Amino acid sequence: MMKITTKINLLTTAWMLCILILINFVVFLLFMKTTVNMEKDILFQKAGDIIKEINTTQPSNGLKGELEDYLTEHSYIRIMDQKNKLIYEVTNDKLLSKKMKGQSTLIKQTKTHLISTEHGEEEVLIVRVPFNNGNKTLEIGERLRGLEARKEMLRAILIICTVLAALLSLLGGRWLANMIMRPIANMIKTMEEIEKSGVPKTITVQNKTKDELQTLARTFNRMINRLLINMERQKQFVSDASHELKTPLTVIKSYANLLRRHGIENNEMAEEALKAIHSEATRIQKMTETFLELATLEKENVLEINEVNLVNLSKDILKQLKDVYKRDITLHYEGIPIIIRADELKIKQVIIILLDNAIKYSNDRIEVFLKKDQHHSIIDIKDYGIGIPKEEIDNIFERFYRVDKARSRETGGSGLGLHIAKSIIKLHKGDIKIISKEGTGTNVELLLPINNGNLNKL
Repeated sequence: MMKITTKINLLTTAWMLCILILINFVVFLLFMKTTVNMEKDILFQKAGDIIKEINTTQPSNGLKGELEDYLTEHSYIRIMDQKNKLIYEVTNDKLLSKKMKGQSTLIKQTKTHLISTEHGEEEVLIVRVPFNNGNKTLEIGERLRGLEARKEMLRAILIICTVLAALLSLLGGRWLANMIMRPIANMIKTMEEIEKSGVPKTITVQNKTKDELQTLARTFNRMINRLLINMERQKQFVSDASHELKTPLTVIKSYANLLRRHGIENNEMAEEALKAIHSEATRIQKMTETFLELATLEKENVLEINEVNLVNLSKDILKQLKDVYKRDITLHYEGIPIIIRADELKIKQVIIILLDNAIKYSNDRIEVFLKKDQHHSIIDIKDYGIGIPKEEIDNIFERFYRVDKARSRETGGSGLGLHIAKSIIKLHKGDIKIISKEGTGTNVELLLPINNGNLNKL
């Protein structure tokens, strides 16, 4: 299996080579085009000078001698008539003159040709310029030997630079890949240690750079810290739950043994034992139902959406709780109906959870306010009980979190009620807010969106 660092190194080098080859190709073409164009300009300038010389020199005065003065190394100069018949020719390169056939033209022309020579293939530049009203054509041809030398030199330079760039790219790519992969390698090592030991631990964050890799490492550490906190809370919850279950089980076992030893002849004792066994069994059942409810809520997020009248729903809930707990619970609402689209049973469950907490942790009256604004229907539950310490408010929606373990055991709390309520409200795209002051009371506000068509898709 190829390492990611090797892949990054090879990919960056390959990409760099592709870019360099493309740039080299463009540079080579531009060099060739620019150089040939410069040679063309020189030959056209020479042709213009020769034509001026021809126009001022009579054939009898030795035109060939004048043309020879314009010859450069490995070149020829011709004058052709309009029927491609050679009139004059001077050359210092018989091979070049032999291979290139003369041709007349009515417009300026430039041509390049490759010819085979004793040194290999060479490029030849030819320019043709008409004069004497098109009756004659001046043709100049020369080997671009200097161009060939410069072309070979440029090619060698580009190849050497490309090889050096590839080597530097390999070294730089390796360094870059190692720098990028260092936090990931640390994370992999930490994960392997966690896998072997089963104990979550954080990784060391490099503070030298502030980039996505540092963000990844910090996110991983936050996840591990959160996991450690949840593990500690679950451990504490398991301990508390074991203690909670141990007590009713001990009571049930004790009364069962009492009935087994003494039978049911003593009606008073038997009735007391059965009553205690039923009470403790009911307590265990409630705890188990809470656990199952949490598991179901986390596994499924399907809502049965219908139109719900919050006023009628709240009236029904308050009537039931008043009958059971004999507490003063007052409902306040405006005359208009408050209708939302929601899962009625789950919203009812949330309201009962919040009212149950208010009943447990307060002895005074409890007030429920129903309101609505432009976007939300609002359920406001207010009690005047012991309240919640300020430093605990941010944690009370966490699973298994209990503000006061001893107080929770007395009231039968499991630390799951508010987490369940928060999860249900989140499914409804709503929000839940708590304002509390220790010793004064608690105010819980539920915000449910009035119009939310997306709920039908859940």
